[in-house]
Amino acid sequence: MGAGNGVIEYLQAGLHAAGTRQAAIANNIANLSTPGYRRYMVEFETRLAEALESGRRVDLTRIQPELIQPQTTPVNVFGNDVSMEQEVGELMKNASVYKVYLRLLSKMYRQMELAIQP
Repeated sequence: MGAGNGVIEYLQAGLHAAGTRQAAIANNIANLSTPGYRRYMVEFETRLAEALESGRRVDLTRIQPELIQPQTTPVNVFGNDVSMEQEVGELMKNASVYKVYLRLLSKMYRQMELAIQP
C-alpha cells in the first residue's frame, strides 16, 4: 500500500487494524485474572483521521495499528484493570466494524469483476 491510495487500500488497512484489535481484546480476556496485568487497546482510526485531515497524501505503510496501554481504567485489588463487560463490548463493536469493512471490500471486488466480464 503506497501513497496512491484508493478505497480498497483503506479498507484493507481497516481490516488489518480490526484484526490487530481482535488479538488485543482476546489477550485482555485471557489475562482477566492475571495479577498486575494492564489492558491493551489498539489505536489506528485517530491516527488515520489525523493523516487524512493534513491534506497531504497518506502513506498507509506509515500508519499502522499501535498497541497502547492507556492505564486510565480503575484497577482491582490485584492491580488488574480488565473488565469482562468492557472487553465483550469492544469485541462486539470490533466484529461489527470488521464485517462492514469486509462487506465493502467484497462489493468493490464484485464491481471490478462485473466491469471486466464480457
